[in-house]
Amino acid sequence: MRVVMYSRERCGLCDTARAVIVAARARTPFDFEEIDISGHDALELAYGIRIPVVLLEGEERFELTLDADEFAAALRERQG
Repeated sequence: MRVVMYSRERCGLCDTARAVIVAARARTPFDFEEIDISGHDALELAYGIRIPVVLLEGEERFELTLDADEFAAALRERQG
């Protein structure tokens, strides 16, 4: 399982989403990559006003907020 979060520095919603992801990762192992969109024109255009944006296995699943229960359910769904 691979989780990617698009974020930027000084983003409170990103900090909250990161905490949810790290807590879930302690219970369910998965790869996690965080990508800072700052200074990347294409990423700013795609995700700028919606960050954080969280992808599971390449599929965009969450934006702006990341509810811990919904995230855990999405992980279980992906694991089959």
